[in-house]
Amino acid sequence: MLFPPFGWSQFLLGTMDSGPSHAGRIRVRRFAGPAAYAGAMEPIRIAHLTDQHVGRITPFAIQREAVELTNAEHPDLVVITGDFVCHSQLYLDQLIELVRAFRAPVIGVLGNHDHWAGADEVAAALKRGGVEVLRNDSTIITIRRQRLQIVGLDDAYTGHARIEKAVSGLRRDLPALALSHIAEEADQLWKCGVPLVLAGHTHGGQITVARLNEIAVGKIGGHKYVQGLYGTRQPHRGAVVTGAVYVGAGIGASVIPIRIGERGKREIAIFEFGRRPGEFEEPDREQEPLAGRALSPRKMRRRAEKVVRRRARRSLRATVEMKQV
Repeated sequence: MLFPPFGWSQFLLGTMDSGPSHAGRIRVRRFAGPAAYAGAMEPIRIAHLTDQHVGRITPFAIQREAVELTNAEHPDLVVITGDFVCHSQLYLDQLIELVRAFRAPVIGVLGNHDHWAGADEVAAALKRGGVEVLRNDSTIITIRRQRLQIVGLDDAYTGHARIEKAVSGLRRDLPALALSHIAEEADQLWKCGVPLVLAGHTHGGQITVARLNEIAVGKIGGHKYVQGLYGTRQPHRGAVVTGAVYVGAGIGASVIPIRIGERGKREIAIFEFGRRPGEFEEPDREQEPLAGRALSPRKMRRRAEKVVRRRARRSLRATVEMKQV
């Protein structure tokens, strides 16, 4: 049959999410933390989600399923690396409902869609839902009588990341983890003494057959880190400062819901801090980065201007609505 006898969105969701039962449409991937922390701390479990894009593109049933799967892993901490919303503030009530359902503390950072929709409003909604939002800041959380530092960058895509500010209070005597919507910020965070960075933004490329994700997100988009684990979790030696970055494939989508290929599947990543890489089987090994491409000042300026334009449109719309009351 050439065309489906129902809407295209239903067709794509049905074929890409494994049928009526939706079995296996979100995978859970498990990794060890940095080797430097193995044996130095009692194991703690951190669940990483990203790019939920709560809104009309991604069914709310998928969002709830992601929370349920996360809770079933009994994490000590949930971290979310941005793009909580999709294009607008229309679904903030659903976002609040969603993040309140996590059974562990939640820490998050903002992404480009959050800034396009209204960073302050999204951050306020997240706080109402119990999420600690880090915007170029750090916090120390106590888990199983152990302290863990979380560094959170604001969104680098729209030009809001300030690494020096985010790491200003970082202590070298405590284990640390960094969150960034854009994975390429890891290169600088490693130099600041953070051995592992969790990121998102790319959705894994969503279509991962024939390495199309690396072509679209890497060669065309200019990203060094597309999906999965890069770098090394082993302590660096010598003059070269190294670390690892994990780019999650995310839960939602912002344009179309298509996901084809195992590596583009919706996912939750579990990181076991205090356990050594190689101690248990992992789904991926660390990869070498792609060539990547530096952003031009012109492109960064255009991205920043987009945030300003959208903020101005929201302000104008609010003014018009007030006059009509």
